[in-house]
Amino acid sequence: MGDYTQPRSKPTPDSASARATSAYPIDYELRERALPLLRFLFDTYWRVAVRGMEHVPRRGGAILVGNHSGGIPFDAAMLGYALENRGNPASPGRIARILYDRFIDGMPAVADLYRRSGAVPARYAVADAMLARGELVVIFPEGVGGIAKLFDQRYRLQPFATSAARLSWKHRVPIIPFAFVGAEEAYPVIGRSESAGLALGAPYVPITPFFPLLGPLGVLPLPSKWTLAFGRRIYLRREQRFIRDPDFAAMTERLRRSVALLIQRELAGRSSVFFG
Repeated sequence: MGDYTQPRSKPTPDSASARATSAYPIDYELRERALPLLRFLFDTYWRVAVRGMEHVPRRGGAILVGNHSGGIPFDAAMLGYALENRGNPASPGRIARILYDRFIDGMPAVADLYRRSGAVPARYAVADAMLARGELVVIFPEGVGGIAKLFDQRYRLQPFATSAARLSWKHRVPIIPFAFVGAEEAYPVIGRSESAGLALGAPYVPITPFFPLLGPLGVLPLPSKWTLAFGRRIYLRREQRFIRDPDFAAMTERLRRSVALLIQRELAGRSSVFFG
């Protein structure tokens, strides 16, 4: 049931877990209409290079964890497109159920768009139900701290929440680390306005070299060159040190190091921020 090799086919609820997630149906028509824009951003604007896609399972429950950045979650959109891209035979052809922060529910129009696209609120009960159905769940364990990073903090991972480790342990599913390089230069955050964010129901409003100076035009991201790298699957329950002692803090640090190593590897191999 978690195999989305046929993205247009709507899953049929057949369990209590499916009923638990019936509040988060996917609008397949909306996703279809968004494909041309996502394809342009992925192939032409950011020219996203993907490495290690073979580590993402084509079916069954799994959790993806990686770095987050940019004030506006363009990276989440590009990740979702890469995982579903039906034109790429290397893609698993799956719809990612991306967990979004709870503050989004305070912005009804944004929350509605996220949910219709397939994203779901970051609640254990929701993630439990998704994994029980064999879905592909994406967690940005830095949370708001990831997208709130200032430009001079780019590629410095913030503390990870333990949710991915706990969910992996409970559901016996693998974790696939991933890293975006290039996304942190696309929307360089040089400041944050908490007061403006409060008015909008968000933790803050990002300030960039172009926003709010250039008004709406300043919201446009820069056309940096992106790389999306996936690492090998991590089976926490199979690792000797965790067999008898589910130390979630240690597991989480293990995941954080894996993402950091992917970032370092891709940064070391990058020749230019905008070309290549």
